[in-house]
Formats: sequence, structure tokens, C-alpha cells
Amino acid sequence: MNRAGQVRLGKRDRLVADLEQQIQSGRLCHGDQLPGEIELAQRYRVSRGTVRGALSELQRRELIATQTGVGSFVTFDGKQLEQSVGWARALAGSGFAVSTELLGIERVSDPELSERFAVDGFVAVRRRRRDSAKCPVSYEVSLIPATAVLADLPERGLVNDSLTATLAAAGLRAEGGEQWIGTQALSAETAVLLERRAGEVFLHATRTSTDAHGALVEHVVSLLDPARFRFHLTFGGA
Repeated sequence: MNRAGQVRLGKRDRLVADLEQQIQSGRLCHGDQLPGEIELAQRYRVSRGTVRGALSELQRRELIATQTGVGSFVTFDGKQLEQSVGWARALAGSGFAVSTELLGIERVSDPELSERFAVDGFVAVRRRRRDSAKCPVSYEVSLIPATAVLADLPERGLVNDSLTATLAAAGLRAEGGEQWIGTQALSAETAVLLERRAGEVFLHATRTSTDAHGALVEHVVSLLDPARFRFHLTFGGA
């Protein structure tokens, strides 16, 4: 402590605090590349080891992402996404500039889902989302039960161009469910849809939502740009 009784920050912590303040204030914006290790070391008069430690801490705080051989980029955009409504929907409602493209609505079958939920057929809603730079950030396929109310969805379209509104109008409301998250290399088909290279690795999320009685509301499979989506889980507590 110093004479005023205040804790004196070490070099790494001071560097973390300064860069975090720049990111939180918007001086360093989402997508900006941070200076390289050598430049940061010279600017702050610290060792490269101190710089690497600071960058690791900023990454742990989910403020930046580091790509080996490329550099560190700001990933914080000032928005917290509510996971309970699904990541793609949360991104659209978070204030982040994103547009949604409806790629198609069609009747499909899925024997595994049919057996699990005793549903004869499904309606598939395929969507793609783009950011403000017009780059695709996600591709998703939602399967919903082809009930009497929803069976003709391919012909009449979504209510107000919204799947959420369509489900609500049909009396389907999610009360629970499960989500699985992994990674998947893009196939030739999905690479074209996402305007990327085949084989590029994306986050792969499968989310199944059910109503209060355990009946299926929606089963959605998403491919998410790992540079734009990050999953954070907490556990423990009271």
C-alpha cells in the first residue's frame, strides 16, 4: 500500500486497467485490433511477458480475442446477450446492428424428433443473419410442429415476419428445454450460405424448447460465427 492506504497496482494490472477503460469507453471499438506485443511493451514501458499476461486477463474477461499469428481484437460491444431466449434471437434484440434474411419455409420430417415428441411432421424455417458490415454471422434452421395452425406456414408465411410472433399466435410458449454447444466445420453448402471457406470452424448450437407440459415448441440448429458469439456459464452460489 502507499501512504494514503491505497493498493498500488502492479504493471500488468495497470496495463489491464488502462486497456479495459479504453474498451469500455469505446475508444477501442468492437473489431478493432490492439497494437502488437512489442508496441504495447514500448508504449507502457513493460516487458513482453507483462503484455502477454495483460492480454490473457482481458481475454478471460471476454473483452478481447487473440488469434495466434494475427493479433488481438476487441470483442466487447457493450451488449450483454440474454441466453434464455436463444443466442440468435438475443443478438437481434440486443441493439447490435443485425439484419435477418428468411431463406425459406418448408414442410420436413425428422424421425428422431417425431419419436421423441410424438409429432408427425414439422415446418422448417431457415434464416441467416448479417452484421452491419453485411457479413453473415449465423445460419439457423428452426423446426416447429406442423400443427393444424402451423401446417400451412409455407404458403402464408410468418406473422409480422417473426417466428416468435408466429409461435405466440399459435399458442406455443417455451417454458424450458436444453441446449448443446460444440463446433463444426462448414460443409460446402453451409460455407456458401455463410460466405466462408469450406472447412472453417463455426460454433454449432442445438436448442430444444418445450412448453410447460414438455411438448415441443421449437428445435433450432444454429451455426454461429465464433468471432461474434461467446458462451458464458456460471455455477455455484447460494
